[in-house]
Amino acid sequence: MSDLLSPQESGSSLRIDLASPIPAYEQLRSQLAGLIETGVLPPGDRLPPVRQLAADLGLAGGTIARAYRELDHAGLVRGHGRHGTVIRPRPTGDDAAQARRAALATAADQLAATARSQNLSDDAAFTALHSALARLPLTHPTTQHV
Repeated sequence: MSDLLSPQESGSSLRIDLASPIPAYEQLRSQLAGLIETGVLPPGDRLPPVRQLAADLGLAGGTIARAYRELDHAGLVRGHGRHGTVIRPRPTGDDAAQARRAALATAADQLAATARSQNLSDDAAFTALHSALARLPLTHPTTQHV
């Protein structure tokens, strides 16, 4: 995972924008989830220890620990205490549907947090989501329920 933090490896470095309305733990969780889902971080790889990543990114250990817990709850990693946090194998079948639901719930949480931090109404958040969905084509011709 140390290569992930290497600035010379373009596109793979973790970046946290402390000026963003999105909490640092959520920025980290989102970036790590993307790297896991795209296979940049393959199953079995260990994430760096909380203290190491906190020092590397200039964040509090609790921020890193929360991002790791969120990834664990989403089924992307498994925490082994002092033995580290390991990337789980990609889900299949029903596990894949559960992972899609978890990813959607996380995205919804991020939208809600952004709306709240910007003092926007629920209607404004719903309108933004509806507009975003309208702009994107369906990826499957049939309706898929998650």
